[in-house]
Amino acid sequence: MTATLEPMISAGLLGLATAEIAARVRPGVVQVRGRGRGGGSGIVWGDGERVMTNFHVVAGVGPRIEVLTADDRLYPAQLIAGNPRLDLALLDVEGANLPPAPLGDSTRLRVGELVFAVGNPWGQRGVVTAGIVSAVGDLPASPDEPAASYVRSDVRLAPGNSGGPLLNARGEVVGVNAMIFGGDLSVAIPSHVATAWVRQLPRRPVFLGLAVAPVAPARVAAASLEATGLLVAQVTPGGPAARAGLRRGDLLLALDGAPLRATTTLLEALDRSHPGDRLRLDLLRAGAPLTLEVTLGGRVERAL
Repeated sequence: MTATLEPMISAGLLGLATAEIAARVRPGVVQVRGRGRGGGSGIVWGDGERVMTNFHVVAGVGPRIEVLTADDRLYPAQLIAGNPRLDLALLDVEGANLPPAPLGDSTRLRVGELVFAVGNPWGQRGVVTAGIVSAVGDLPASPDEPAASYVRSDVRLAPGNSGGPLLNARGEVVGVNAMIFGGDLSVAIPSHVATAWVRQLPRRPVFLGLAVAPVAPARVAAASLEATGLLVAQVTPGGPAARAGLRRGDLLLALDGAPLRATTTLLEALDRSHPGDRLRLDLLRAGAPLTLEVTLGGRVERAL
């Protein structure tokens, strides 16, 4: 009798613990919307006015990004930094004062460890699923960029979960859910990778207003040259880059004469700059060379 009841009691306690974890974390998980639709999930990050999500959730959405909280408050949000290779984006939700989700140490994750996901699959908010870590590994990186790792698990996800948290058994965020393969294999960007990415963003209050992605050397026929640079993935309307005439699809080649071969080059240059500084950007637009001058703003200190 006792031997029969013990597994049932253990399973019941585990279920109660999972329910408690979900209730505790849900306020720190939001729905990220764009163009009037529910695009994915997001994690309240740091000071309660920032939200971490996947880059693919907000790519191409433009300025109409909204964040819907667990208690049905709706806030406008703005993309302040993005990394397509890591599939991470950081949003600014000014004045929201949301409860941050607790962060865990993803470097200590082990294969076989129990994990949970909280998100908004198919627009249904606050859905919780569970699974185990099946593998960890490294994403491919160029010589100019640091290696990034991933967490693979069998947590069941669906469209709308992207950008939401992967949690350990203590309810701490150990990953940002990013990809789904076949419905039973999920990949998350580890929290320590996301934290490191945020930390290396410029600390000075400069604002350029765009998101970029590095591109490999490619022959540009119209210009007859091998071009290596940063592809403009998004431009913030009304921001310094937009006012200077930068457009999505421009290929940034150099900043004040220094080649732009990696996002870190641009970030380091911005970290040395101040609001009001004028920077010269050499770029290609539809294969034709162009030079624009950008005057940096100072509205958002965490922005590109």
